[in-house]
Amino acid sequence: MGQNVVNALRAPWVPPAMGKGPYLWAWSFLFILWKYVYIAPSPAEVAWLVLTVLVFFPVYFLSFWRSNLRVVPLLLFVVLLGVLWAPYNSGASTFFIFGCAMCSRFERRGYSYLGIALVLLCACVITPYVTLKINFLAPALIVGGPVGFASVIEENMRRSRDQLLRKQEEVAHLARIAERERISRDLHDLLGHTLSMITLKAELAGKLLERDPAACRDEIRDIEQTARKALGEVRSAVTGIRQTGFAHELATARASLAAARVGFTEQVQPCVLPAALENVLSLALREAVTNILRHAGASHCEVSMTLESGMVLLRVRDNGQALERGGAIVHGSGLRGMKERVAALDGRLALRVDRGLALELSLPMGGAA
Repeated sequence: MGQNVVNALRAPWVPPAMGKGPYLWAWSFLFILWKYVYIAPSPAEVAWLVLTVLVFFPVYFLSFWRSNLRVVPLLLFVVLLGVLWAPYNSGASTFFIFGCAMCSRFERRGYSYLGIALVLLCACVITPYVTLKINFLAPALIVGGPVGFASVIEENMRRSRDQLLRKQEEVAHLARIAERERISRDLHDLLGHTLSMITLKAELAGKLLERDPAACRDEIRDIEQTARKALGEVRSAVTGIRQTGFAHELATARASLAAARVGFTEQVQPCVLPAALENVLSLALREAVTNILRHAGASHCEVSMTLESGMVLLRVRDNGQALERGGAIVHGSGLRGMKERVAALDGRLALRVDRGLALELSLPMGGAA
């Protein structure tokens, strides 16, 4: 039981894609303590405050993991707290503000706006029973409405980003399948005939070995030439992989960021890259852009790639929020995989927080040989 509680506390309290915003919004709860700056709370009020904190915050953080009808009980509970506190503390308007924000969990905008209207109507209905009416109603209406509408807009943008990422992943998956099928067909068509020819010539050379050594040498020479030609054809067949390398990934990043309304600046020095090195750079760019779309909440992204002293330098920087824990950047499985691929080519990966997350990857041109 104790271990389960510890695991629950260590797990993310809100979806990582939301960043740290929900933790900052939670400080709005302090509005309810404003009364006690002037009036000392009674022992009963202290007890109710402690109980309210213990029940409110679990409900608040749980609401970020719920949507549609599943969030309704949580929303009603928060509004009920506001109704119960309102006659004794005008700071109870903060519960109605939280309630307006929670209405954004409805996927249909119409339901979200209806929920906001009902929450504010409830605040108006309870106002006659509040001692300091203007202190209660003004924050609920002036802050609650805009906060609710802003939360609805932000939540819809986040859903659109998630949907875009899912479609992008689906397209990439289908492209990989199509590429494998193409290579499979090309290899079958190329090697089936060539290997059959090599087999026949090898059998013929074996028969001519003692009877006609000169003809045997000719057949062996033909086998060598045919094998070399087959090798060249195989290399040509798989060249298509290179055509969907860094340039393709850069174009995909440009389109994905544009769809998410994230500004994009690129400075890429044209150069011919070894296949292994290009693959690592492509995967690094894809992972960086995916992190920007999922977690950063950035409005602009810069990508540059240059050649400096025999090193390929890839820099990706955004102006969003970097995922941090305890002052250190959170390394997910994507970043760990990127570090392993870079290390395999004797490269270096550096991450730092600079008005967002800045990624710098350097790889030696000769390391991919």
